[in-house]
Amino acid sequence: MKAVEVISNSAQETRELGTRLGRVLKAGDVLALSGPLGSGKTVFVQGLAAGLGTDRGVLVTSPSFVILHEYPGPAPLYHFDFYRLRKEREVRELGYKEYFDGEGVCAVEWADKFEGLFGEDAIWVAFLTENENIRRIKFRPGPGIIKGRWSEIVNAIES
Repeated sequence: MKAVEVISNSAQETRELGTRLGRVLKAGDVLALSGPLGSGKTVFVQGLAAGLGTDRGVLVTSPSFVILHEYPGPAPLYHFDFYRLRKEREVRELGYKEYFDGEGVCAVEWADKFEGLFGEDAIWVAFLTENENIRRIKFRPGPGIIKGRWSEIVNAIES
């Protein structure tokens, strides 16, 4: 299965991309996000929350200092940020596995710091900054993603 790359010309386009993807995500899906500070990861997660049906009154923000935000909805969203974590042990102490295998969708910023913790069905999303507004966003399936499921995800990304 091939990776898919999207060019986003604004924060709004990045948010809309997340919304489209959020509409097809299911409990147990894990998105592993990587990219430099300011590349659009949190904006993308704001879109995911909207697509998953999180209450519009809930403010989705970066969990950099608290490590995890939980957003209720038809499919809960668990938004992790591994930026401040230094050791794999710290992630394990969070009980991350319960979230990854739970009833919600997980989006993990700075996932590339601890790649070995992610299952084979994770969806890898890399954010690259082209300039102040433009982002190159690359989606890559984990080796365990079923082909039909990846097709559904690609259709949402490209629509």
